[in-house]
Amino acid sequence: MLRDFWKDFFAQIEDTKELRVTNVLDALNEELAPLVFPKREDGSDPRICQVCGTGKLSLKLGKYGAFVGCSNYPECNFTRQLSSDSNGGAEASASNEPQALGKDPHTGEEITLRTGRFGPYVQRGDGKEAKRSSLPKGWTPASIDHEKALALLSLPRDIGAHPESGKMISSGLGRYGPFILHEGKYANVETIEDVFSIGLNRAVSVLADKASKGPGGRGAAAAPLKEIGDHPDGGAITVKDGKYGPYVNWGKVNATLTKGKDPQSVTIEDALLLIAERIAKDGGKPAKAKATKTAKPKATKAAKADGAEATTAKPKAAPKKKAAAKPKAPAKPKTAAKAKKD
Repeated sequence: MLRDFWKDFFAQIEDTKELRVTNVLDALNEELAPLVFPKREDGSDPRICQVCGTGKLSLKLGKYGAFVGCSNYPECNFTRQLSSDSNGGAEASASNEPQALGKDPHTGEEITLRTGRFGPYVQRGDGKEAKRSSLPKGWTPASIDHEKALALLSLPRDIGAHPESGKMISSGLGRYGPFILHEGKYANVETIEDVFSIGLNRAVSVLADKASKGPGGRGAAAAPLKEIGDHPDGGAITVKDGKYGPYVNWGKVNATLTKGKDPQSVTIEDALLLIAERIAKDGGKPAKAKATKTAKPKATKAAKADGAEATTAKPKAAPKKKAAAKPKAPAKPKTAAKAKKD
């Protein structure tokens, strides 16, 4: 099977592996032309850039995937995303010019609909400090009006204070979709409409449900179906319910029950047999690990004992060295001087 696969695969790539990225993109431009460059109503060339009028549109590769750009870049910065909706995509990206939607009633700043490298978005004001918001999933540029733009730019929205912590719960639109936020913890909601309409009671319920699932969104540890007893080597043995059915658990060892076995009918003998079979199937690793841990302290103690004896034996020979050195020999002349004085 591998030989047949490699033979056909190698034949396919042998003639293409030396091609440059531009060669591949040129081929894709031709093959995908009906999808990427749909026909225009005025009959003009669908690959001519409508912003500069001279550049040619082509597929390009970026950090976040493929997009359509103008060949006159950087003089012409026209770009648009690929769209499965050819007509809607062509209409939405016919021009990079901002589309005015009205003014913000509070700040008086102009609100515009724009198309960027990462898709359509709404913006309030101009410059680096301008407030921006991407369009949520399901909202097309054609459906955006002044009211919807104001709603997006008003996010995050304060829902209310949490009854337990007293801290504010808010809703918003983020990288991974609509969410609610409380004390730095996020919980996703189903639709963008929930972000604008969700009330305090439901928000508290959604946060509690997310917390009960624990880190990573996994469910909290389920209570054991049955507590069997203690293993001879220590540690409780229980029967738990898992993704693939009930199983016997002892420490890190999990042994699945045979199909049709009633968890409540499992005895200590049944459990010990299943655990032993599981350990043997895994190569007996748990048993070896325990033996190694027990042997190491003995060897260490023995080594320390031998070292202690050697250390004790050495000081016995030390006095000879001190006697040979005779550090107090210079004291004799002082005694002689005292005798002369007397």
